[in-house]
Amino acid sequence: MTNNNEYVQFIWKNAEILRGPYQKEEYRDVILPLVVLRRFDSLLEPTKDQVLEKAKTVRHDAILNRLAGYDFNNTSPFTFKTLLRDPDNIAANLRNYIQGFSQNVREIFEHFDFEDEIEKMDQYNLLYNVLKLFASMDFSVEKVSNMQMGYIFEELIRRFSENAEAGDHYTPREVIQLMTNLVLNEDQSELMEDGKIVQIGDFACGTGGMLSEASEYIKALNPSTQVEVFGQEFNPKSYAIACADLLIKGQNAGHIAFGNSLTDQDGHQGREVRYALMNPPFGVDWKHYKAPIEEEHEEKGFGGRYGAGLPRTSDGSLLFMQHMVSKMKQDEKGSRMAIIQSGSPLFTGDAGSGESEVRRWLLENDLVEGIIALPDQLFYNTGINTYVWILSNRKNDDLQKGAVRTGKVQLIDAREYYTTMKKSLGQKRHELTGKHIQELTRLYGEFKEGENSKIFDNEDFGYHKITVEQPLQLNFQISNERIEGLYGEAAFSRLYDEEKYQELLGKEKKTAADEKKITKYEEGQKLQEVIVNILKANRSDTVYKNRETFLGVLEPLFKDHPDVKAGLFKSILMGLAERDKTADVCKDKKGNKEPDPTLRDTENVPITENIEDYFKREVLPHVPDAWIDDKKTKIGYDIPLTRHFYNYESLRPAVDIQHDIQREEEELLGLMEGLFDEAIQRV
Repeated sequence: MTNNNEYVQFIWKNAEILRGPYQKEEYRDVILPLVVLRRFDSLLEPTKDQVLEKAKTVRHDAILNRLAGYDFNNTSPFTFKTLLRDPDNIAANLRNYIQGFSQNVREIFEHFDFEDEIEKMDQYNLLYNVLKLFASMDFSVEKVSNMQMGYIFEELIRRFSENAEAGDHYTPREVIQLMTNLVLNEDQSELMEDGKIVQIGDFACGTGGMLSEASEYIKALNPSTQVEVFGQEFNPKSYAIACADLLIKGQNAGHIAFGNSLTDQDGHQGREVRYALMNPPFGVDWKHYKAPIEEEHEEKGFGGRYGAGLPRTSDGSLLFMQHMVSKMKQDEKGSRMAIIQSGSPLFTGDAGSGESEVRRWLLENDLVEGIIALPDQLFYNTGINTYVWILSNRKNDDLQKGAVRTGKVQLIDAREYYTTMKKSLGQKRHELTGKHIQELTRLYGEFKEGENSKIFDNEDFGYHKITVEQPLQLNFQISNERIEGLYGEAAFSRLYDEEKYQELLGKEKKTAADEKKITKYEEGQKLQEVIVNILKANRSDTVYKNRETFLGVLEPLFKDHPDVKAGLFKSILMGLAERDKTADVCKDKKGNKEPDPTLRDTENVPITENIEDYFKREVLPHVPDAWIDDKKTKIGYDIPLTRHFYNYESLRPAVDIQHDIQREEEELLGLMEGLFDEAIQRV
């Protein structure tokens, strides 16, 4: 085999050896670990004897690594070739071989759960033939460079991920390319400097595809650039693949941390990076580990990662975004980052909610540079529309071009930028072409208004949510109809529940608590009867339009009944009341107008507009006696991206629609007459 593609095709074709005991989506659980093993085996072969000799007296990995010439070593006497000499004991010997690796490699294979695969392949008599297949490939550095090996491994990851049923740890390559373009586009001249060191992070890195793609992009611009990648992953096998990918390329696998990056297991605490890319899981539920997150939010505030706010536990998208921002460099150059999100973080959550507060923090701190709406059906495991957020804490202003990004947000509608694939992969039916990526990169870089590009001030997404109150106006009457209405009042109806009372009476074995409830219901029923009898004895046709006047009539009726406490008395009062705009306004003890909760409404006032001016213009002409409860006013932020690109299509004139209906009716009648004539002829 002479090129990368030949190796990939050979492995891909021969993976069918696993068919039967393994489903197609499970092939990668065997193939990827064995590619890693065979590569390491080939690299260590030239120094194998020296390492084994040294290991007789020294077991320190650092010393053995230097002798091996890599960031790992193996002190097992076995190699791929010698493993094949003892078919009867191949499973035990392979375990011995893996245990002979240095700690960093052993940890990768523990996360691969490769011990389970060894046992399974041995059980189905596959192990010898599979190892023989891989032993036939020469992965020595003379045949395959680190860069070539990286391409081979990445291509296998991509193919296996595309064919996996879920594909939930893989982002389509063209999406990564677009994100990388958008994040690095403005810094290309800087990236061309000789000996440049660039750090990239992905703190929900999956198998490391984003880190690899971004590294390749930078290397293509400037081969002399030194790219350092940092990641974190929670899925054990994805973590193992990401680490193995770095080791295969001769990079530091220790830069990939294992664990849940949202909790206190931040594997890169204190780490800041110049660039970052992320595609965290959509709508991840975090209620099972909310304790450390809430603790960090409450105790550390903005000294931690979640000072801006906590979203609802059913969707942790904005937690990932805050975590990402915490990795921004705070120097003069700052950081640029891209994160893929569902539509939820754009608008979910009312003013004052955790989601709204996070958006408010991002926008008020000028961290949102742009958002691109992507086509639907672009990902393997979901058909929903997705959005790329570009975040930056050092927006670049090109004054010569008149492009001032400071204080601005660029929205791009790319929902129609796709081609339909000839063959779907899971739910992925659409893909971005190179031309689409180039055009979107241009649109974003130009920073101009157009059909698919709109520019807003940060404040354009903010609003004051005001609470509009109207006065409580009631009339009162002690009538049969209103007395019956008492049973619809909560405090009165709770005194006696017929259904629950009969249910308790019907129980064969009653507990002390049951007997207590029965007594309580019986006393409640008697109290209801007392209240109703008092009111019936004082029925009147008089309608009172002033609450204080009516209270002067009602309160004396129950002054000798201490069981009618404040809550129950209020229930009686409201049961005898009806809303009446001609009645006097109800007032509290301080003489302030009481609001009617049933007439309460809210209005969203653009944050750029004066609230009083808005209220006078939009509310008072319709509700002259309304007022604003200032204590309830909240600030909210949302980004209704699709609404800004909505094109209204006027409805067809009614007369045209009527003509169409008439024409359709005439055609239908003609068809029916033809069928009728045909039926007559047959008769």
